[in-house]
Amino acid sequence: QVQLVESGGGLVQAGGSLKLSCAASGSIFGVNAMSWYRQAPGNQSVWVATISSRGSPNYADSVKGRFTISTDNAKSTVYLQMNSLKPEDTAVYYCKWVASGKSYWGQGTQVTVSS
Repeated sequence: QVQLVESGGGLVQAGGSLKLSCAASGSIFGVNAMSWYRQAPGNQSVWVATISSRGSPNYADSVKGRFTISTDNAKSTVYLQMNSLKPEDTAVYYCKWVASGKSYWGQGTQVTVSS
């Protein structure tokens, strides 16, 4: 079964940057959208950003202007560039792909922002 694998998380000081990546372990055809979600301790998962198959990005208000979602030319990897990080960005970040009516989720990568 195809899985999504995230990488790039870690510990960073407030104001710093991290770049997350999410790639599929195999081929996924007909991808409609690639998204990032995050879940802070004790909270529900919340949507962060989505990029459509046409390359149009959308962002949650809390990250707009600081985070950038993108893909590689082959649309085999989705990235989340995170700048000006804040302690409230601390969470486990998950990627989600929607393809042919099916959702695929990654296992999550921890991002911790220290003040």
